[in-house]
Amino acid sequence: MISKTHTQYKEVISACKELFLHKTRDYGTAWRVLRLPSITDQIFIKAQRIRSIQEKGTQKVGDPVHDEFVGIINYCVIALIQIQLEASSRTELTPEEVIPLYDAAIEETMRLLDNKNHDYGEAWRDMRVSSITDIILMKLMRVKQIENNEGRTVVSEGVKANYQDMINYAVFALILLSEENK
Repeated sequence: MISKTHTQYKEVISACKELFLHKTRDYGTAWRVLRLPSITDQIFIKAQRIRSIQEKGTQKVGDPVHDEFVGIINYCVIALIQIQLEASSRTELTPEEVIPLYDAAIEETMRLLDNKNHDYGEAWRDMRVSSITDIILMKLMRVKQIENNEGRTVVSEGVKANYQDMINYAVFALILLSEENK
């Protein structure tokens, strides 16, 4: 049986992937030149903008908050792909090469979601979107610290798990926002 969360998750990811592939067709894979700290900073900019809008209650740039969460998801996928391809210096990938990489990153991330949802009982459904934004920002601060420590951790999970968590939290935010708008 496919749960409501699985259905909603797949709908969100389908829209994110579609945009990602359109941008890949427009721009190629220029993002391949980005180092992980640059990707982290790009995600930070998006999360910080969301928080700023949430705190101010208004925005002056027309791009909706929804699009920023989509950007967080897609940049986290880029980070996961970069981690996987780090040994490769090849910068240009075709859309046909990118699709299985995107799908693999999401499949692994969705397995993490399933495990956490089992243990936490979908507690995220009772969270505020503003709290989700704060958690994403906290995870970004963790990733920045790990990057500053050249990837070394003592007892903590590494950057990959944090990128996966950020994908899942951004998906949760988009699900909650869509439910608010119904």
